Amino acid sequence: MILPRPITLLRGATLPDGSRVDVAISDDIVTAVSPAGTLELGDPTITADPHSTVDLDGYVLLTATADPHAHLDKARSWDAIQPPLGDLMSAIGAWRDYTAVMTEDEVVDRARAQVLSMLARGTTAIRSHIDILAGADPLLCCRALVRVRDELTGLVDLELVVLAGPDVPDSQIEAALDLGVDLVGGVPHLAADPEADLMRLLAIAERRGAGVDLHTDESLDGPVTLDLFARAVHGWTQNVSAGHCVRLGTLPTDERARIIAEVLASNVGIIANPITNLYLQGWQHPMSTPRGLTPARELIDAGVRFAAGADNVRDPFNPLGSGDALETAMLLVVAGHLTIDEAVAAVSDAAREVMALPIAGARVGAQAEFVAIRGTSLPQVLSDAPADRMVIHRGNLVAVTSVSTSVAAPATSPQTLSAL
Repeated sequence: MILPRPITLLRGATLPDGSRVDVAISDDIVTAVSPAGTLELGDPTITADPHSTVDLDGYVLLTATADPHAHLDKARSWDAIQPPLGDLMSAIGAWRDYTAVMTEDEVVDRARAQVLSMLARGTTAIRSHIDILAGADPLLCCRALVRVRDELTGLVDLELVVLAGPDVPDSQIEAALDLGVDLVGGVPHLAADPEADLMRLLAIAERRGAGVDLHTDESLDGPVTLDLFARAVHGWTQNVSAGHCVRLGTLPTDERARIIAEVLASNVGIIANPITNLYLQGWQHPMSTPRGLTPARELIDAGVRFAAGADNVRDPFNPLGSGDALETAMLLVVAGHLTIDEAVAAVSDAAREVMALPIAGARVGAQAEFVAIRGTSLPQVLSDAPADRMVIHRGNLVAVTSVSTSVAAPATSPQTLSAL
């Protein structure tokens, strides 16, 4: 374990555009970004303390990643549940069965482990949805995640969303907000009357002045609620976003364009969740299996606020994954056909924007949120996802990972190899 260490100077970092820079930090704000080798300890804006300097020669410096859609209450529960592989409804069933026997401390332990793992990989802000449970203790998961948020204050920014199913009464949603959960969420597309459930959730958020992040149209051929959602929040000042939006990608071109225009007009952020939707969607299509993704290319081209999250990690909704934002970005490139720069932005700068967090990264006046990853270029870093990383949150070094690799020398000499 390390203690958070204030940083005032990052030396010799490679930015995604290939330039090498020094970055000065005061408290938690970037005060200068200059060509490598031009900022020194003792400059008026830099504290003259060698322990506050980090040498980033051989590292690519990115804005710290942010995850706008996680399920920390479910994370790492796969081994305990041992669910069958399957689609969304089978995953919901397996999870609901398990919630009858799990404990609050168990949820805390799994969630804490997942947050710290994501922090070590460079994620300094996470928005997590939290289930309200059936049974005698509906707020068990909410209490657990509030505990984790309080415990990890100063290491990571953790934002919580109450995930209210159609059968959850308003009083329990209100109780979760009273407990300290930040945003209103839910799954209106799973309700018998999706539009009524959507309007119910929005009414609670409006009454409480809370932000909204709804699971929206998470199916290939089910209800469409995103257009009503966008129209209902037009003119709202609180932050609003919609996760998944898989159905949008299956609609005819004209209808899709109309809904995207409404989303843009209402400034609704769209959050893709590639690993979980690629896993859960399409089981009923053994041939020409649909990708199960929202139309990222069209959303970005239209100017919609767009981000992506790791979503589920080793639980009934996704048996694999680590929560590493580079994993999410890679899937956006290979399955969503985004550029490398667009994909990395969706899990860093654009994710922070969708979450209404301050601008961060290597620009003067920005919040000092960084992940430095050993490598030479952005494509190489995204391809290899090196474990060697340094993470800075609010101007403090909060995580360092260093890996040593040894490979046996070949029996054939280098000269012989070059001749083959």
